[in-house]
Amino acid sequence: MASQAAAAARRNGGGGGLLEGLYKVVMRRTPVYVTFVIVGAFLGERAVDYGVHKLWEHNNVGKRYEDIPVLGQRPSE
Repeated sequence: MASQAAAAARRNGGGGGLLEGLYKVVMRRTPVYVTFVIVGAFLGERAVDYGVHKLWEHNNVGKRYEDIPVLGQRPSE
């Protein structure tokens, strides 16, 4: 009976796992966790901003100010 319980404990997380490793590395200490959250939020914001910007440019090709050759040019004298 004891050997079955030990085998079940080994199967159910005795060897660790991804979440347990993440907890040990990141979430065990508060300063490391706060730094992880702040850096993650910053990088996530940058990734979303880049993706939305590229999507907007792709959907508006030919309609942007930069795409109209006449605008922004002075007449030649």
